[in-house]
Amino acid sequence: MKNSISRIEQKQRFMKNFRATKTLYLFVIPGLVYYALFKYWPIYGSQIAFRDYSPFLGFTRSPWVGLENFERFFRSPDFFLILKNTLLINVTNLILGFPFPIILAILLNQVRNKAFKKLVQTATYAPYFISVVVLVGMMYTMLSPYSGVVNAVIRFFGGDPVHFMGKPGMYVMIYVLSGIWQTCGWSAIVYIAALASVSPDLHESAIVDGAGRLQRIWHIDLPGIMPTIITMLILTAGQLLTIGFEKSYLMQNSMNLGVSEVISTYTYKRGLVDGDFSYASAVEMMQSVVNFVILISVNKFSKRFSDTSLW
Repeated sequence: MKNSISRIEQKQRFMKNFRATKTLYLFVIPGLVYYALFKYWPIYGSQIAFRDYSPFLGFTRSPWVGLENFERFFRSPDFFLILKNTLLINVTNLILGFPFPIILAILLNQVRNKAFKKLVQTATYAPYFISVVVLVGMMYTMLSPYSGVVNAVIRFFGGDPVHFMGKPGMYVMIYVLSGIWQTCGWSAIVYIAALASVSPDLHESAIVDGAGRLQRIWHIDLPGIMPTIITMLILTAGQLLTIGFEKSYLMQNSMNLGVSEVISTYTYKRGLVDGDFSYASAVEMMQSVVNFVILISVNKFSKRFSDTSLW
C-alpha cells in the first residue's frame, strides 16, 4: 500500500515538474531525434559485419558468416601495415600535439595586455574554421617542389627542391604539425577557461612568499587545471585508432601510400570502392571496439591513481 502511494506521489511530482519545465523539454527533442536517427538506428545495420551482405537481400536475408570477416582482416597482409600507420600517426599526435594547447593556454594566461592577448587568441583559433580541403590545398601549394614558398627558400640558399608531400618519411610530421597549427588555438580554449577558475589569491600569496612566475605555473596553474588535462587525455586516448578520413585521403598519393594508408581510408576503399560492405563494416567495428576498450582501461587507470575520471 505504501509503495503504491509513493509511486503515485512520484508520478504527481514528475508531472508537476514536467508542466513547469515543458519548454525546456521541447528544446531537448531535436537532440534526441538526431541521436535516435543518426547514432542509434544505424547500430541495427552493424550486423552486416557478421553477414555476407548483399544490397539485394538486405540485412536480415544476407547469409550469416559469423566472425569470418574479422578473421579475413586479421589474416590480411594489410593488417599490420594499417594498424602501424594508424597508431604511429595518433601516438605522434598525442605526444607532440596534446601538450601544445596546454602550453598556449598557460602562456596566454600570463599575458597582461588584453589587446595583445585577444589578438593572439584570434590568430591561433582562426585556422580551426578552415576546411580540411582548403588546408590540404594550402599544404600542397606551399610545399610544391616547383612553385612552393618553402622550396623557393631552399633554392634561394642553394639547396635542391624537396617533394615534401611525396616523401614517406615526412608524411607523419607534416600531418601532425599541420593538425597542431589548425586545432591548437581552439583546443586551448578549454584550458583557458579552466585557468580562469584558479583563485587569484593563490598567486598573490605565492608572490608574497617570493615565488617566481615559473614556480607559480608549476605549483598553482598546472595543479589547478590537472583534472581538465586528465579528462581531455582520457577522451583523446579513446580515439587512438581513429583518424579523420578527409585529411588522410586528401594527403594520400602513390608515393606515400605505405605510410598514409590508415583504417579510415582502407575501409573506404574496401567498402565503397570495392563494394565489400561486410568486410569494411567488420574493420570499422573492430576499430570501435578497440577504442572502447582503451577508453574504459584509461578511465579505470585514471580513477585508480587520481580523483578524475569520466564516470
